[in-house]
Amino acid sequence: MRHSMNLTEHHEAGYIPPHDHHRHHGQHGAHGGQSLSRVAWMATLHCLAGCAIGEVAGMVIGTALGLSNFETILLATVLAFISGYAMTILPLLRAGMKSAQAARLALAADSASIAVMEVVDNLVMLVVPGAMDATLDSFLFWGSMTVALAIAAVAAFPVNRWLIARGMGHAVAHAHH
Repeated sequence: MRHSMNLTEHHEAGYIPPHDHHRHHGQHGAHGGQSLSRVAWMATLHCLAGCAIGEVAGMVIGTALGLSNFETILLATVLAFISGYAMTILPLLRAGMKSAQAARLALAADSASIAVMEVVDNLVMLVVPGAMDATLDSFLFWGSMTVALAIAAVAAFPVNRWLIARGMGHAVAHAHH
């Protein structure tokens, strides 16, 4: 009796174990023939969209309420993780996955990328003179936020690429789409 399937059998069954996922990409091309870098960039943009929703909401709320820089960053970070995870969880739930499994996949797929984006984004906001104290109607606030998010995406790309190449990160959730 055989205890394991080969890659072809895994592929035909629609399942590729995480430890075989990177070998699968090497043999058949990353995600439908797309390059690993393209897949990683798409995963980074997906993460950026989720992070940006929470980050912008947190910065706007914190600024509007006159919270301290620390409180504003904390709020923005919490909201970025929530919205980032939600962007992964919701499609999985719509596809019929159970909540607990969808949450575990989102944590596995997005945690490293969101963490990198949040550290970089918030550091940029802190180092740009006046960005954290700028009013919501100022170019300084929105310009700094835009630059911070762009730099954060560039910083998260190599993390996503490394994870996807090893069958982790976005590759875990992508197998269920």
